[in-house]
Amino acid sequence: MTSQSQAATVTAYIGVGANLNNPVAQVVKAINALKALPQTTFSKASPMYGSKPLGPTDQPDYINAVVKLETSLTPESLLDALQEIEQQQGRERKAERWGPRVIDLDILLFGNQTIQTERLTIPHYHMGEREFVLYPLFDIDSDVTMPDGTAVRDMLVNCPRNGLQRYY
Repeated sequence: MTSQSQAATVTAYIGVGANLNNPVAQVVKAINALKALPQTTFSKASPMYGSKPLGPTDQPDYINAVVKLETSLTPESLLDALQEIEQQQGRERKAERWGPRVIDLDILLFGNQTIQTERLTIPHYHMGEREFVLYPLFDIDSDVTMPDGTAVRDMLVNCPRNGLQRYY
């Protein structure tokens, strides 16, 4: 049996977004919480970006970032941990898809795994078309590829910025 300290680690990329209750502070708070996850080592975070909301346009713009982690958690355990962080920051899950939120944490990639369950879709749903995911992801790892071998750098060619602005 392998001990926790010897468990294999996987590189995971987490999308972080917020557009309510001081979104910059919410993103920073979530990144700090990610740094404290058990069985996980924080690698780096992208710069923050300002982006237009996906879906309903009658909501504030978003602040987005991507975080790179090394973890020995399972994908489901990582999802549970992310949802706990969201809950601690006041996230309320509503029926409205793409509505405003205090914080949103998504597993974008988990190693080279492709996962499709009721709770989890990896790579994250439509991430290849979302500028607020691809540009920060490329910032922290210019060589990252999707599980099918597609390079994120190649995906950026077909992904307009749609007003995406690097936030300093």
